[in-house]
Order: sequence, then structure tokens, then C-alpha cells
Amino acid sequence: MSAGGSEHVLEGGGYHAVVTEVGGGVRVLRHGDADLVRPYPAGAVRPRYAGAVLAPWPNRVADGVYDFDGETHRLPLTEPERGNALHGLVVWDRFEVVDGSGTRVRLRDRLVPRTGYPFAVEVTVTYRLDEDGLHTTVRGRNTGDRPAPWGTAAHPYLRAGTDHVDGCELTVPAEEVLEVTPDRLLPVRVVPVEGTGLDFRRPVLIGATAVDHAYTGLRAEPDGLARVRLRASGSGAGVECEWDPAVLPWVQVHTADTPDVDTDRTGLAVEPMTCGPDAFNSGRDLVVLAPGEEHAASWTVRAL
Repeated sequence: MSAGGSEHVLEGGGYHAVVTEVGGGVRVLRHGDADLVRPYPAGAVRPRYAGAVLAPWPNRVADGVYDFDGETHRLPLTEPERGNALHGLVVWDRFEVVDGSGTRVRLRDRLVPRTGYPFAVEVTVTYRLDEDGLHTTVRGRNTGDRPAPWGTAAHPYLRAGTDHVDGCELTVPAEEVLEVTPDRLLPVRVVPVEGTGLDFRRPVLIGATAVDHAYTGLRAEPDGLARVRLRASGSGAGVECEWDPAVLPWVQVHTADTPDVDTDRTGLAVEPMTCGPDAFNSGRDLVVLAPGEEHAASWTVRAL
């Protein structure tokens, strides 16, 4: 069995997607001959959370420690260089296939209560392709007998037909951005984007700008959806991610600055999130699932 486990190929509406059982993520998304996300080879270990589903929390929990329902919990430090618990628990779980077809697949992971997260939550991910793009829905259902903290997000690295993001124009419809500490990327305060150098409310050429920030105060378009757009400068070709900001009021944007030449600035991480960084401690926008309760979050990635 390869590092990515079994895979599921979806075809529909001019799109081609490959979904992995490990982590329930997306390895490939293509429209025609154009890659809309940065792919990685079949059988390879997923690089830097590419295409992963993040649950039961996105982003970071500082020191891996949080208090919930009168108890202190300690999570494994999966970002040891910064001393944080990063991106949840399901990234390396093997999801089981519930059902599927040529254009749709549904996968499920049953989180077992454990040290740091002693809650029983069933995570279901559904992917569907049509002419409007790849639609993803993540559901968390509390199957236990006690309330459970919950959050989720996507982690695609979007591509717009260029080798690097420097030659792309970015639009992020957000009024606010989260300042973080330079060493551990932990929350400091939310500030207006104006004057920060991180204002992408109108299309801006990324150039050499390094971004690894969570945005909020998202502005919906008239249909009620927020959209982050990435376009190759001068060509108009590109990709967008859309979602309901009432359900996913945050988005992490990262220019993927890494020491690895194969991944350095070769895709833009766009991560719609139900809550911001360290929400298990701040409580801001944190979902609390009562026993038997379910929460669903959806997003769509499409070609422009």
C-alpha cells in the first residue's frame, strides 16, 4: 500500500480530481490541461498538508494545551519547532469510502477519543464534480455523550498557470487580518488590512510579498458567498475558492515560502476556516458540538 493509500478518480464537467483515502484529501485537481491545485506524485507522502482536510481544528493550538468544559487537555505537538499542535488529527488517518460514483465520493473517519481530544466525532468528507468545479463538504458529528470542540478547514495550494505565485494577482475580500508572533505564528490581535501591506481587497500582484496570515471580516458578494481569486497576471486565467463566510468566517492565505525548491512559492495555500488560529483557547468562532449534533462546512474550487 502506498503512502497515499487507495485513490479515487473523479471526472465531470471538464474537471479531473484524485482523492486520497489517507487524510480524505485532494491530490490532483485539473480543468482541461490546467492544474488548479499543486499536485504531488501518487504514492508520495503529502507535502506540507497539500489538499488535506483539517479537523477537528484548523491551524494552531498554542503549546497543544487548552481548557474545555472544566478540564485541561494536552495535545501532541505536531509542529515541534514552534511548540504547537497543528492542523487537527485526521491528516494521516485512513478514511473509509462510504459510497461514490464517477463524479462523487464520500469518505468517513471515526475519531477515537484520546489523550488531548477525549471526544468521539465522526468526520465525513464529500467531494462532487460538475461543470461548476469541485465541491467539498466536511461534516463533523458528535457520536459521544459529552460536548466536543470542533473546527475544520481545507488546505489546497491553488495554482493559476504559473510556476510561482509571484506572477499572480490575488484577491482576498477581507477587511481584517490577524497579527501573529514572528517566531511561533500565534495570535496577537486582529487589525484592519488597510496599510498593512496585506490588503488584497482589490487584485494585487503578489510579487515578492510573503503572506502567512489569517484573514477575517470577509465580504460576501451579492449571492452571499466570499471568493478568493488567483489569476496569472496579464492572461486572466486563474482559479478561485468560494464559500459561505457565515459558516467559514476565516481564511488562512500562505504564499508557501519554504526552503524546498519544489514547493517554494509554487502554489498559494487558501484555507477557509470555521475558526481562527488557537480557537480552542480563545473560543472565538469555535463550534461546540452537543452529543448527536452535526456541523457542516462547504467550499468550491473552480477554474476562471
